[in-house]
Amino acid sequence: MSRSLKPAEEKKNTRLVSGDTAPAAALKRVMPMLRDDDTLFAALIARDPSYEGFAYVGVKTTGIFCRLTCPARKPKRHNVVFFSCRDAAQDAGFRPCLRCKPLDLKRPASGALDALRDKIRSEPEKRWSAEDVKALGYDPSTVRRAFQREYGITFAQYARSQRLGLAVNTLQQGGSVMDAQLDAGYESGSGFRDAISRLIGDAPIRASMRQILTADWLDTPIGAMLAVADDAGVHLLEFAERKALPTEIERLRKRVGPISFGHHPMLDRLAHAMEQYFAGRSLSFDVPVVQRGTPFEATVWNALQQIPAGTTRSYGEIARLIDRPDAPRAVARANGSNQVAIIVPCHRVIGADGSLTGYGGKIWRKQWLLEHERRVATTFSKGSEA
Repeated sequence: MSRSLKPAEEKKNTRLVSGDTAPAAALKRVMPMLRDDDTLFAALIARDPSYEGFAYVGVKTTGIFCRLTCPARKPKRHNVVFFSCRDAAQDAGFRPCLRCKPLDLKRPASGALDALRDKIRSEPEKRWSAEDVKALGYDPSTVRRAFQREYGITFAQYARSQRLGLAVNTLQQGGSVMDAQLDAGYESGSGFRDAISRLIGDAPIRASMRQILTADWLDTPIGAMLAVADDAGVHLLEFAERKALPTEIERLRKRVGPISFGHHPMLDRLAHAMEQYFAGRSLSFDVPVVQRGTPFEATVWNALQQIPAGTTRSYGEIARLIDRPDAPRAVARANGSNQVAIIVPCHRVIGADGSLTGYGGKIWRKQWLLEHERRVATTFSKGSEA
């Protein structure tokens, strides 16, 4: 079932000021956030998610402070003041908004999405219908849109993937096809066989004889991520909004094997590591990564993991690092082929001029990750000096 990860607490109790510096000149050039109030006001109007956790707005006329992504009606420019953290806003006498809930560590999400995920967790074998959703007081079309925004799939597809994962787990543990069918809530044996075959590419009776990759959703402060792993390590970790995700999943199925949603110790290990990362307690990972690519791609991916958190490198710098100074474009292609986001930090690679370049998880997330790592790395550095 999906896991929820917490963002880092920002303890620095100061107002935002212009001239915020980064540890490297290149990183400073790609960090437009936290510059001045006009920039932050523009972000407020645009509901820019890249400032999530890094900036808050206080409204003088109401005494309320909000996230910049708050859906409430926007105040006038002269009625707002900006803060770098929640503590600073509260110390200034502002109360947290009841709509965007800036004190919550978790990113705001649809109440229907949270409630229905919990329902699926408690009843994984249930076959959900629109009437079931209505009976819980939710509009099916609203629920459908909420799941599509967060996971890129509908509520019905999300529930079905969890249900089939339960069935595959039953088969992998040596259970009978009938047991698995009943666990998955299928009345029709043929319907169950078709669903399992589409999921793992084989007939249910042979599922126990195949190594099956296990998938699960990780809910992070900047969006849901799909994780796929097995005993060897993590094969895929991508944001749900990545356009190439369906292609990556299909490539993984062809290169490695079938994929089923379910529980796996490696996914538990990954979830813990990601929670530490987003909480700002650790920027390193001890989770093994398993990616299949060309020797050149593998060399580039290894080089990415050598980039220290809180810093960046250009494609040309990576090319020189691997003794291929003539291949920055090939490095860029290999960087884009990385299927394990954050752990293999392709987001730390920028343009030669210091600009943010393409990122499959969207540019604002790349900016968010760089700023998060810059702040955490700076905190660690100050702690070690003390």
